[in-house]
Amino acid sequence: MAKLEGKVAVITGASSGIGEATAEALAAEGASVVVAARREDRLTDLVEKINGNGGKALSVSADVTDEGQAHELIRKAKEEFGRVDILVNNAGVMQLSAVEKGLSDEWRRMFDVNVLGLLYATDAAVKVMKEQGSGHLVNISSVAGRRSRATTGVYSGTKFAVNAISEALRQELLEDSIRVTIVEPGAVATELATHITDEDAKEGLSGLLSLDILQAEDIANAIAYCVTQPERVSVNEILIRPTQQPN
Repeated sequence: MAKLEGKVAVITGASSGIGEATAEALAAEGASVVVAARREDRLTDLVEKINGNGGKALSVSADVTDEGQAHELIRKAKEEFGRVDILVNNAGVMQLSAVEKGLSDEWRRMFDVNVLGLLYATDAAVKVMKEQGSGHLVNISSVAGRRSRATTGVYSGTKFAVNAISEALRQELLEDSIRVTIVEPGAVATELATHITDEDAKEGLSGLLSLDILQAEDIANAIAYCVTQPERVSVNEILIRPTQQPN
């Protein structure tokens, strides 16, 4: 029997990369998956692929920076499948630059998506999970949430926030049998780096991206491991770097 048979997972930022791979991995374990992102055409393709492989998937076009849309995502998931067992807060943007460059629109965008978007979806999901008496929040952070360096300051700030929020949630929700996991990837071959507009930051990242970096499936497999553990086991934090990544 598949380990997630009868479970329902909601994945944000599911139109590509880690989110897409995670949806496929959890569906392969038997979960019904609700995939959310802004790019509806990509979600449609993903749902067709999962359903074609014998899984169950629903797409919801949603911008998690809109609190109402984030709450509606969770409502639709519960309406369609009757429950929400897993929320993977994967939606994120990474726009690196030195703070002194003053790219305030990019700062705002990162905090809106990486922090507030996570909070909005979590707020709605926790209410459902408390009613059920169980649930699992998986928050995608970053190695940048452990250390900051030149050009990562604001992005790192959002991921430090994710880590702080996640640990607080873990303590707040443990008596409700709701587990919380932080997954902190190093360099992964996804679209994330394409968000960077600052040429100096792009150049600084180029050496790292030339290594044999992680694939989205590597992170999806780690997430699947976390959410398929027995109820008594709470995997709180996983840090995953490419073998060749120095820091």
